[in-house]
This record gives sequence, structure tokens and C-alpha cells, in this order.
Amino acid sequence: MLEMDSISESGDQSWIRLEPLKNTHLPGKVTQSSEVLVDSSPKITVNGVHDIEDRILRITGYYGYRPGFSSHRREEGSESHTETPCSEASGESRFNQTCANTALKVLGGLLMVLCVSSSWVGTTQVVKLTFQSFSCPFFISWFSSNWNILIFPIYYSGHVVTTGEKQTPRQKFRECSRLFGEDGMTLRVFVKRTAPFSILWTLTSYLYLLALKKLTATDVSALYCCHKAFVFLLSWIVLKDRFMGVRIVAAIMAITGIVMMAYADGFHGDSFVGVALAVGSASTSALYKVLFKMFIGSANLGEVAHFLSTMGFFNLIFISCVPLILYFTRVEHLGSLSSLPWGYLCALAGLWLVFNILVHVGVVLTYPILISIGTLLSVPGNAAVDVLKHEVIFSVVRLTATCIICLGFLLLLLPEEWDTVTLRFLATIADKKIEDHGEELTESSIQTRSRSRANGTVSIPLA
Repeated sequence: MLEMDSISESGDQSWIRLEPLKNTHLPGKVTQSSEVLVDSSPKITVNGVHDIEDRILRITGYYGYRPGFSSHRREEGSESHTETPCSEASGESRFNQTCANTALKVLGGLLMVLCVSSSWVGTTQVVKLTFQSFSCPFFISWFSSNWNILIFPIYYSGHVVTTGEKQTPRQKFRECSRLFGEDGMTLRVFVKRTAPFSILWTLTSYLYLLALKKLTATDVSALYCCHKAFVFLLSWIVLKDRFMGVRIVAAIMAITGIVMMAYADGFHGDSFVGVALAVGSASTSALYKVLFKMFIGSANLGEVAHFLSTMGFFNLIFISCVPLILYFTRVEHLGSLSSLPWGYLCALAGLWLVFNILVHVGVVLTYPILISIGTLLSVPGNAAVDVLKHEVIFSVVRLTATCIICLGFLLLLLPEEWDTVTLRFLATIADKKIEDHGEELTESSIQTRSRSRANGTVSIPLA
């Protein structure tokens, strides 16, 4: 009213101008200031509803409505979202880079699994071929173990190529000798630390080769997988590792498979002896790993390469007398040097060396579980070769025993926190199902309200 009065008094329509009210005081009348003007910004009420539009949407139950998110606020949100294209691009690039790294790591792990499995299958099958013309298992074991001397030179060459460091081999050798203590490598430490591990290494390979003379490659490789169960039992007893019920079950399954494998042809003859030899090889391998963890502990790749090469030197210097004793006692007849199958021997030693390098390098480059899976896959790999090439027919008992041992091996690969992770995963799935069920109920109620509005009725929610 005050604005209209001022306009009529001016008398000139071309000078009409709308201005905010100023503080004008008429005599005997108090007027309000500009505070009476309507504020276009949304006001937040107690119920969380911002303005009339939100109030109407809440009453009518409009599809997709959430309090405080009316049309103009959605537009503001879209504007603020479009103001940061650089952040979206950077986030997308980081996501793509993460996916690429994950894909490369997965492909590298799968390649490592394939290489480990192939090298171990090749080693086992070449041993079977070597035994057809040369039956001296201890000489084969000694000859193959001597090739471990090459592990540290191979590591040093790869280290120089990848890192570009200019350390001499002697300096790098001394640096890796810290594995044996602060004083480094001495003759006393060399014999004390290397002798027990070298003897266990030789026994493991020798018993494994003896078992291959009695059993098929599939049976021996399956029985050797029991070393994982023996490692757990020894770690639980000696190292006081955490008790896990699922690993106890896996150990029982491994023992059950061993008994069934021995029972397949009766508890007599070459079958029973072969099972005993394979189990002995798995036991010495487990003892080697537990003692390594007890006395040496964790080691990096260079220290492990140094340790394996040191065992190769010990095998060449101190265990070389054993093949000579077996030769003179006629236990193993070697014959002349020219008559030895050097092709098979070198192929066997090379494949064994590759397997040992892949096992120790793969633990550093990929996940250790992949190396174990590669060893396990040697069982079906050897089975395929035995069936296709050697025409071996497996009995039902042997197949059942092999499957039980492999299943127990897989259970032993479960991490220590597998139960917590599994429960968390199941809880996440349950929460997701509840959310999906809630969304379905919301959609059904919205459809009901839409049909009610179409029929001329209005549904007012209680909340």
C-alpha cells in the first residue's frame, strides 16, 4: 500500500520504479521495515522439510521423493557436480590404473602357477624315463642337488639387470651372508647351519625318487602333497602356532588318503613300500621347512639364493662320498661315464633347478598360495600324462584317496582369519538382501500410491 501511494502521487508513469521499502514513519503509525519481504531461499522446518514444494511432495508420496531434495536443490546439486570434471577424470584414471595393475598381477600369478606345475610334472616324468635305462636314485639326487650352486649366480645376474647396482659378486655374497649371523660365513657356521638342511634336502629328493620306482607319478605327487599337513602338525607342536580346527580336519583327510592309497593293492608288496617312501619324503620336506622357520626365520630373496647355493656346495663337498660308497658296495651300478644318460640327467637337473627357483622367486613376486596351487596342479597333470602316454588305469580306491588328499591340501591353504572373513562376507550378503527387500517394498508401496492417485484418492504416509 505504501508503494502504491507513492506511485500515484508522482503522477508520471515513465518514472515508476519499484524499490524496497525504507524505514518511513508516519505520525501516529508504526510501519514495518523490509523484514516483511519474502525470502526466496528455502527454510528448513523442524520436520526436515524445506519448503512448500517438499511439503506437497511428502503428502502426495511422489515417486523418488526424499525430504530436502526438491527440484531446485537437485538442479543445484547437478550444477555443483558438473563443476568438477577434473576430479572425475582423475578418479577414473586411478580406477583404470588399479584395474590394469590387478589384471597384470592376476595374469602373472596364473603364469607362475602354470610354470610351477609344468616344471614339477616335467621333473617327475623325466625321472620315470631315466629309470628305464639308469636306475641309480641316489646318484640322480646328488647330481641334481649340485645344480643348486647356480642359484645365487642366477639371482645376482637378475639383480644387476633389474636394479642396476654395481656391487661385485663378492660384496653381494657377503651382504647375503648375514643370514648366518653377524659374523657372516665361517667354516663352523657353514657346517653347523648347512649340514642338517642339506641332509634333509637330500633325503627328501632320494625318498621321492625311490617312491617313483614303486608307484606311478600321480600317486607319488599326490602323497607328496601331504607335506602341507605335516608342516601344520609340526608347527602346531614345535612352533606353538595357532590351532585351527579346519587344518586338523585337513590333516586327518591327508592321513585317510594315505591309508586308502596303501590299502588299494593290499598292505603288502611294492605298493605299500612306495606309499611309505612317499610319505617319508613328505615328512622330511615338512621337517626341513619347520626347522628353517625355527632357526633361520624369514629371509629375503638374496639370502634364500645364498642359502640354497651354500647347500649345493655342501652337497658337492661332503656328500660326494655317498655315491662312491654305493658304487663300490654294488648298491648302485653306475657303469662308465660315457654310458650314463647325460641328456636325461641334465634335463632332470635343469627342471628341478627351475622348479626350485620358481618356488622361491614366486613367493616374492606373487602370492605364496599360488605356488602351493601350482604344486597341487601337478597331480592332475601327472594323471593326464600317465593315462595318455603310459596307459595307466586307476582304481576307484586310488582315485578316491587322491581326491581326499587334494581336498585336504586345499583346506590347508585357507588363511588363519578365514572364519572371520567368511562371517563378514555372509553378513554383507544378508544386509544386501535386506536392502533389496526394502527397496522392493518401497517400490510396491509407491506403485500402490500411484494407482490410488489415478483413482482420485490420496494416500498420506504416517512417517
